[in-house]
Amino acid sequence: MSFSPWIAVLLAIPVLLSGEWLVRNIKVFSRFNLPAPVVGGLLVSLVVLAGNVTGWWPVRVETTVNDRWWTWLVTTGPEWATAPVKGVNLPFLVGFFTCIGLNASWDLARRGSVQVVLFLLVAGVLAVVQNLVGIGLALAMGVSPLLGLVCGSVAMTGGHGTALGFAAEFEKAGLPGAAVVGVAAATFGLVAGGLLGGPVGGWLIRSKDLRPVARPEVHLESGVAGASGILGDLRATAGFGWQAVLHLAVLLLCIKLGAWVSFFIQKSQVTFPVYVGAMLVGVVLRNALDAAGRPWIRTEVVDTLAAVLLGLFLSIAMMSLNLVELANTAVPMMVVLFFQIGVVAAFTRYVTFRVMGRDFDAAVMAGGHCGFGLGATPNAIANMRALVEAFGPAPRAFLVLPIVGAFLIDLVNAFNITFFLNLLKP
Repeated sequence: MSFSPWIAVLLAIPVLLSGEWLVRNIKVFSRFNLPAPVVGGLLVSLVVLAGNVTGWWPVRVETTVNDRWWTWLVTTGPEWATAPVKGVNLPFLVGFFTCIGLNASWDLARRGSVQVVLFLLVAGVLAVVQNLVGIGLALAMGVSPLLGLVCGSVAMTGGHGTALGFAAEFEKAGLPGAAVVGVAAATFGLVAGGLLGGPVGGWLIRSKDLRPVARPEVHLESGVAGASGILGDLRATAGFGWQAVLHLAVLLLCIKLGAWVSFFIQKSQVTFPVYVGAMLVGVVLRNALDAAGRPWIRTEVVDTLAAVLLGLFLSIAMMSLNLVELANTAVPMMVVLFFQIGVVAAFTRYVTFRVMGRDFDAAVMAGGHCGFGLGATPNAIANMRALVEAFGPAPRAFLVLPIVGAFLIDLVNAFNITFFLNLLKP
């Protein structure tokens, strides 16, 4: 039995809500900052897997549509005229990464001065190292180097959104089941990053007898809020009123223009994920407005839209995963992932800590980078919060890392992954 892709769209919010309930009520999920759409969607995919394995309720969730009213936004005119088949969640994916572009304000990045640039450089280097390690280990084990790349910065530094965003390109390049592998690797990374950050940061602080230099009252972690949930995000969007309508119109315009940018990029025979064009349009528009002295794009509005779009995209993508595809890649994937843990632990200890100043804030940032390099920015924040609660405030860490994690690393990592993907594709 096959379910229409529109069923998955209709179920997206209920699945999100179920994931949020599970995260709130099961401590292990909240401890490792597992995203609610991942938890809810994975629950559905496990139910589907059980039904297919036992034969009790064989089900397949369709994910592609060719309805022109739905595909118009993410296609160019000539392509749209052919009624192309696209993923039903593609508009949500492109919209989310367009929001990253719209939030990529150089004025915001400058607030952290040279520290933001340094940490972005460090994070970018780690992403490259992760890819080299993953590809090298995959080749040594005689499996596809694309598997090593997915278990590199795609899933580690990139997380679930990047893993699923690039999945189609990896499958075209010759890695079947790339979405399933990416999600499994990203989930593993979230757990590992949550476990690693505290010990690494704490060891640095204790072994080097580091002390905080900031007063407790300037502690910045209170400014970092957790996710409000899909209903809270929808209410916040409605609360912005006409500002939300205006920002949504700009978002849609960027997505449509980005379809043409991606079209011309693909003509150059360079493999790019479909969302890159729209993301670049968003970057150019945001910084052009800032440079012109008209910074009317509000980061908080774009952030809220991004949260809604990412939640819907992940929920639909997770529901449709075919977990059986993990069977042939589980062992080599786990070998690569365990090596990645060691790489991140050594890198944050010997590179992140030293480059960021060898002081207390640098140690806290190193602990945060463990969560950031293996999972996601919320993991990094959770790691740093645990460290400052135990040892004292680290305001510089809480200023620099979220700026890089919010949007800058996604831009850098997209080009990093694209370089390696084009290098490895047949």
